[in-house]
Parts: sequence; C-alpha cells; structure tokens
Amino acid sequence: MTTVLLVAERDEQGEISQTTLQAVAAANGLTEAQVTIAFAGEAPSSAGSLAAEKVVTLSAIDASDSGIYEQATADVAAFAASMNPDVVMFNKSDFGSIVSARLAFRTDSALAADCIGISNADGAVSVTRPVYGGSALAEFEIRSTPAIVTLRAGAYEPSTETGSPSVEAADSTESVEQRAQVTDTVAEARDGVRLEDANFVVSGGRGLGGPEAFHVLTDLASVLGGAVGASRAACDAGWIDHSHQVGLTGKSVSPDVYIAVGISGASQHMAGCSSSRAIVAINKDSTSNIFKEARFGVVGDWEKILPSFIATVRELKA
Repeated sequence: MTTVLLVAERDEQGEISQTTLQAVAAANGLTEAQVTIAFAGEAPSSAGSLAAEKVVTLSAIDASDSGIYEQATADVAAFAASMNPDVVMFNKSDFGSIVSARLAFRTDSALAADCIGISNADGAVSVTRPVYGGSALAEFEIRSTPAIVTLRAGAYEPSTETGSPSVEAADSTESVEQRAQVTDTVAEARDGVRLEDANFVVSGGRGLGGPEAFHVLTDLASVLGGAVGASRAACDAGWIDHSHQVGLTGKSVSPDVYIAVGISGASQHMAGCSSSRAIVAINKDSTSNIFKEARFGVVGDWEKILPSFIATVRELKA
C-alpha cells in the first residue's frame, strides 16, 4: 500500500482546480494508492466525490498569510506528521512551490520539483522531470520518506474517476507568529481564460518585430477561445507584459495546441511549453529550432499567414 497526501488547491471560483484533478490522476496511478486530499480551508462541495479515501480541511489561508504561507506550512507539516505518508504531492504553483520546499526542509526529505511523471511500480518512488532547460528528461529515484513532489500543470489528464471519501476537519495547529507581512497586493488584469488553463495558446517572439503584432495574436487567441503568450525576448522588449511570458523563467503551459509565431525555439522557452499536445510553428527562418519541436510548421512571413489563418478559423467556427 502507498499512502499519499495530496495538498489540493481551488481555482478563482472556489472550485477544485484543474491542476489538482490532474494530481488526483497521478496519485491514483501509484501502486495500491491510498489517497488523502487536504484543502486549506473549506473544501468545495464537489470534493465529496473525488477518487480518494479521505478529504480533510486545514485552517483557511487568510489575507495576511496569502503569498507567505507560514501558517499553511505549519498546518500541512503537522498533518503530514500525523499521517506519515509515503508521498506528499503538490501542484507546481506559487503555493505548492513554497510549501513543498519548506516541508522538505522540516522533514529532511527529498523534493522533486516540476515533475511530469511519477511511479512506484518497483516499490521505490521514481519521478521524471525536465532538465537542462527542458532539452532533456531525467528519471530520479527518491529513497527518503516522505517523497515530496510538485507536478507540472498538464502533465496528466484531469481525473474523471469518482469516489465517496470521508470529509473531515483536521485538528488545527497553534497560530504561527508571522515573520513577514503582506502590505499590498496587486491583482493581475486579465480578460478571458488564464494562460495556464487555456486549451489554445498563441505566443509571439522577437520575430514579430514590435508590439503591434500582438493585436493580431490576440485576435487569433480570441477566435480560438485561448490565451496569448510570449517569449522572454518579447516581454523584455516591452512589447507585452511579463505576465504573458512562457518559459523557464516564466509560466509553464500545457495546452492542446501551442502556436508559436516568430519564436526561435530556444531551450529556455521550450521548457515552458514542451508538454503541449501539439506545437504549431510559424517562422520565416526554416533553420529555427522551433521546427524540431513542432508537430506542424509553416515557413513564411507571419503577416501573410495569420490573416488568412484567422479568417479560416472564423469560417470553420461559423
């Protein structure tokens, strides 16, 4: 039997996040998995049908702890100590990245971050994760307990299995004296679907030549019902806000279709989109690395290609 503690997250609407459902699928894929799912605060009503043995609620993350997660770390650590799981799983999010690292330090355990696969068919926990900026994949065996893992968004299909777990509240720990304080928060202005949740992402790079081109990419993303991304070069040039950056130092996306326009395909950028189900490259340089990564490619000037592409998509959707 493999005991798994999955630390779940909710989306902006308060429902179970898609990345959590993906993690549920990963957890249940382990040998003889016995899964406990923990929510910070009240669990959504849909949590009662998750494929797990148990759902527990920890103390809620209040405004003063948001982004710092000192109290959340204490709550997760206390519950993990009482449960003594073989594996602790998080999403690769701000919350998951911060709390998982702290938990690994407190328990003197190994942490494998940004994983795209996890298994324990031979008894030991093995994970697969990108290395060298996403240009290669490596497999690691974790021999300490618990094995602490963060999963990359899109690495698994969201779980569609259902169950009837018991739902209960965990004993709350003592309040933690915060060593940092949130003095201000700035909400990211966004229209439409989040970049990380989009099934279609249209990204632009240095080859676009300027900020005006992103209006065309926005039109295409709107028609597809997707989101606009960008390379670091385009963001650094001030053509689009850094909140759209995809790559090693930006966001990781795993859409059904990733359309890269004027992007060379450097390993740092591919680290953020390599798990896309299909990559479509549009670039006038036929020697660009992006064509080695793409399932479909068009060699040519985006200014001549995209207008007819957008028109065709609109026609097909009409």
